[in-house]
Amino acid sequence: MKQDKELRNNIKQIRTRLGLSQQDLAQVAGVSRQAISGVESGQYAPSATVALRLAKALGCRVEDLFWLEDDDAVIEAQPTESVPMGQPFRLSLAQVGGQLVAHPLIQEDAFRTEIIAADGEGWRESQDSTVKVKLWTSADVIHRTVVIAGCTPVLSLWANVAERWYPDLRVYWSFANSMEALNRLKRGEVHIAGVHLYDPSTDSYNESFAKEVLTHHSAVLINLGLWEEGLLVQPGNPKKLTTVSQLTDSQIRIVNREQGSGSRQLLDRLLEEAKIPHTAINGFKQIVNSHVAVARAIASGEADAGVSTRALATAFGLDFVPLQQTRYDLVILKQYLQEQPVQQMLNILGHHRLHSQLIALGGYDTSQTGEIVATIA
Repeated sequence: MKQDKELRNNIKQIRTRLGLSQQDLAQVAGVSRQAISGVESGQYAPSATVALRLAKALGCRVEDLFWLEDDDAVIEAQPTESVPMGQPFRLSLAQVGGQLVAHPLIQEDAFRTEIIAADGEGWRESQDSTVKVKLWTSADVIHRTVVIAGCTPVLSLWANVAERWYPDLRVYWSFANSMEALNRLKRGEVHIAGVHLYDPSTDSYNESFAKEVLTHHSAVLINLGLWEEGLLVQPGNPKKLTTVSQLTDSQIRIVNREQGSGSRQLLDRLLEEAKIPHTAINGFKQIVNSHVAVARAIASGEADAGVSTRALATAFGLDFVPLQQTRYDLVILKQYLQEQPVQQMLNILGHHRLHSQLIALGGYDTSQTGEIVATIA
């Protein structure tokens, strides 16, 4: 055996996990203890025979024991707008519209209830350069990935049902409010954008906003569900809230959503209709960036009220003051409809398993789920 500086192994970790000493492993594998010590420390590269004997003795494959330090392939991918520069970052990869797109796993996008496993590590040298990616996963997995941008936790529920039904499918949910989701779709960063925006001038949902953003694109709007939007309030509704007009009480503090979100749009419109200035609302500038964050702020007592959905109120044990029923749609460019991961996601929209999950959340009407509700030419 001779030294190989690029060869790495995890024999010691597997051996100790199995409760074996170096001498124990040497006897089972039919080699010397000195050979075990030399291989574990990287002082020696084993022959093919020794490597096979060690793998058999430890009950695993040779490639589970040994790898090359520079074994990770390096490829190029297109950056999203949130890709940082000048430092390495973890990322998730997906094929969107014929190009490989790198989604950085940073801030909220790095977590769900656990840290998301990365497809590789990337770096970008300049504003105009592509992302160099040290790849940690197979191209097949990347090509079976569908990327969705939206703000509702229901998207993760939809993804979970789809991945169970199609074990080869992988869904990456990128958090974004409704307007940001549409812009990510326009930039070619995602396959599907989740949107809930009301246009009072046409008394309709989502279509006019999609047309405005997706100029020169053909798209379809497919319904995910109709949900109840309203004020989340503390259990028992101690402030006795029934309308947004009562939010002018200085003893009531709200938590608000960011510009571009459907929840913020609803609150702004109702205050305008009631001729109430933003400055009259205590907490109007207290901004959080998700439905879950609104519910947490109220459940913890940091705020008395905030706009979200009945499903979030139910999940957090809060009371709910309904304000309107909202249509939540999925906006998809027509060119993506024939891609298999997208087709699989859309197939699940008509499945009773998803409908049962949505209804159980509370405040969801699935009578239009899976239907094309608008097209954009």
